[in-house]
Amino acid sequence: MKTSDFDYKLPEKYIAQTPIEPRDASSLLVLDRSTGKIEHTIFREIGKYLKPNDLLVINETRVIPARLFGHKLTGGKVEVLLLKQLDSLLWEVIVGGKGMVAGKEIVIDNGPNCKIVEVLDGPKRLVLFDSPLTTNLLQEIGHVPLPPYIHLQLSDPERYQTIYAKSPGSSAAPTAGLHFTSQLIENLQKNGIRFVNVTLHIGLDTFMPVNEESPLEHKIHTEWCKISKQAAFLINQTHESGGRVIAVGTTSVRTLESGALRATAGQAVAQFEGATDLFILPGYKFRVVDGLITNFHLPKSTLIMLVSAFAGREKILQTYEIAKERGYRFYSFGDAMLIL
Repeated sequence: MKTSDFDYKLPEKYIAQTPIEPRDASSLLVLDRSTGKIEHTIFREIGKYLKPNDLLVINETRVIPARLFGHKLTGGKVEVLLLKQLDSLLWEVIVGGKGMVAGKEIVIDNGPNCKIVEVLDGPKRLVLFDSPLTTNLLQEIGHVPLPPYIHLQLSDPERYQTIYAKSPGSSAAPTAGLHFTSQLIENLQKNGIRFVNVTLHIGLDTFMPVNEESPLEHKIHTEWCKISKQAAFLINQTHESGGRVIAVGTTSVRTLESGALRATAGQAVAQFEGATDLFILPGYKFRVVDGLITNFHLPKSTLIMLVSAFAGREKILQTYEIAKERGYRFYSFGDAMLIL
C-alpha cells in the first residue's frame, strides 16, 4: 500500500468555496458497498435510504474562533491559529510570521499577550498566554478558521457550524453534518430514525496530506473524543436489535471505532473519554459502523484512506470520478455521499 494509491486529480473548479442554501439542498451520492450501485439525489431525500431503528451518530463539537491576529513587540504582523489547549494558559498553535523563535512575545489584538515557549514541527509552537482565553473572549477577538482551500470570506460564521454544535473545541467543522437542517432531522425522527451525540474535537491536521511514501509511516493526529454512557447504551442497543449504526462523518467513525476497541464482551462500544490516535486504513475491520455519511475528501489524506477502508479503494476512486463527471462539489462546503 502506497500513499500514491489514494491520489486523484481534482481541478480547482470542483472545490466548493461557499456553502449551498439551504443546507439540505446539496447533492447526495448514494453508494451501495456490496453491489457498487450508485444513485444520485439531494440530501433532503436521504430518508428514502434509511430505515426505522437506524441510529445516526452525530459529532456535536463546535468550532472555536481559533484564528487570532496580532503583532510582535517590534511591530511585525503575526497570525496565531489555536490547535489544542494543554492547560489554562498553554496552547499548541500554528504561528504565521517571521522569526517566531522561543522567547518571542506576541501581542494579540484586543486580547492577552503570549510568549513562544517551545518550537515544534514546522510552524507549530507552544505558546503561554498571560491570561486565559475564555469562550466569551474568543467570541470577541477570534475569527473562524476556514480550511486553507477556501479563499472566500464567509458572511455568516454559523454556516461553518452544524446546527447541533454544542461543545466548543474544534479547529475545523465536522462537515458531513453541515447538510442537516432542523426540519430534516425532525422529519427523519418522525419516521423512526434516531440520533445520538458523540464528541470529537477536530484539529487542523485533518486537512494535511500524507507525505510519507507509505501510509503506515504516517503519524496520525491525536484528537480528544467522548462517548457518554447514554450514547454507548443507544449504540449497543441498536447493534443488538439489528438496527444500523450510521456515522455522520469520519470524525464520528473514529469516535465509534475507538469506543469499539475499548468494548467488553457483549458490547459494540464502551463509554469513554480521552484521546484517540486511531488510523483507519484499508484492511481495518469495522466493529460497529454500518453506514457512513461523508463529503468528498482531499487526495492522499487520512480521510480518503478511512473512506477507502470502509467501501474499497478502487470503488471510492471510481465513485469520485463519477462525482466529478456529474458536477459534484468537493471538500468542506461540498456535496455528500451516503455509503451503505
